Amino acid sequence: MRAWVIRATGGLDRLELTDVPPPAPPAATPGPRDVRVGIRAAALNHLDLFVVQGLPLEYRFPHILGADGAGVVEAVGQDVATVRPGDRVMLNPGIADYSCEYCRAGEHSLCRNYRMLGEHLPGTLTEAVVVPEQNVAVIPTLVPPLSWAEAAAFSLVTLTAWRMLVTRAQVRAGETVLIWGIGGGVALAALRIAKLRGAKLIVTSSSDAKLREAKRLGADVTLNHKTQKISQEVRALTSKRGADVVVDSVGEATWDESLRALGRGGRLVSCGGTTGPNVGIDLRRLFWYQWSILGSTMGNDAEYREIVRRLGTGELRPLVDRVFPFADARAAFERLAQGEQLGKIAIQVAD
Repeated sequence: MRAWVIRATGGLDRLELTDVPPPAPPAATPGPRDVRVGIRAAALNHLDLFVVQGLPLEYRFPHILGADGAGVVEAVGQDVATVRPGDRVMLNPGIADYSCEYCRAGEHSLCRNYRMLGEHLPGTLTEAVVVPEQNVAVIPTLVPPLSWAEAAAFSLVTLTAWRMLVTRAQVRAGETVLIWGIGGGVALAALRIAKLRGAKLIVTSSSDAKLREAKRLGADVTLNHKTQKISQEVRALTSKRGADVVVDSVGEATWDESLRALGRGGRLVSCGGTTGPNVGIDLRRLFWYQWSILGSTMGNDAEYREIVRRLGTGELRPLVDRVFPFADARAAFERLAQGEQLGKIAIQVAD
């Protein structure tokens, strides 16, 4: 089957469309609790760029890229009860072992053996994948129906944002939430979730066009972090009180400003560092202002089922920036690397 792979880490010139062996012989039955999905669309995340550049993990080359995906169930194991062949499904790309002490406690993203499609495991930029039953969800019926691209764009960023705002930061109605870098998938999902929680939203971008779209989507205040001092603006907007919650997945470039914008008793929640992983903090400010610094990664099965339910009500429909043909996946990666997108970049794998 065809797949986009890398045979070594480096730049986007490492991307290669090639033939790879299928995850199992087409006529074979998956494991007892496994599901084989024929991929119709995949969606990109910054994680995919990091995988191409090189992460501190053991790659098995050729490595198939892509975490997010959606498609049609082709075969199921004998013990699978929630889906059947022909079902239209989307994938939760975080694979737990569903047996360690964290999994038994319902904290699947803390699993000792937690792995991600496209990072630790073969990904979705191919014609078929095999995943555990727990990692598939039937695509809800909506009007208008979800496209394959929308279904593929949903899981990773929505689950990440839900855990960040609802489970970790516990955003409450009336609180002020600052979200950096609106335009990316996590930030846009965070905007919608924070609005569902009744928060007041301040969002930033260096693009006025993205800020206008964020305003249309429900942001209360938009700030251009290229031309405005964000911490000063946030404090002015909150009568010097500061934000209750700061959502920062940017890292090094925004960390100091995030802390300056954070109010007393505030919570800073982070799921990544797209500009770098190394940040600093003055411990005296941390304990004096009684901040909470929260890390967050993906989510558990209950959180995933809840966001799928919310998708079915129309509350969390993802925003797709552009859909690229499978043969042009490298152009999709280039658009993501340039930061031009507003919403998720998807790749149509098959009709």
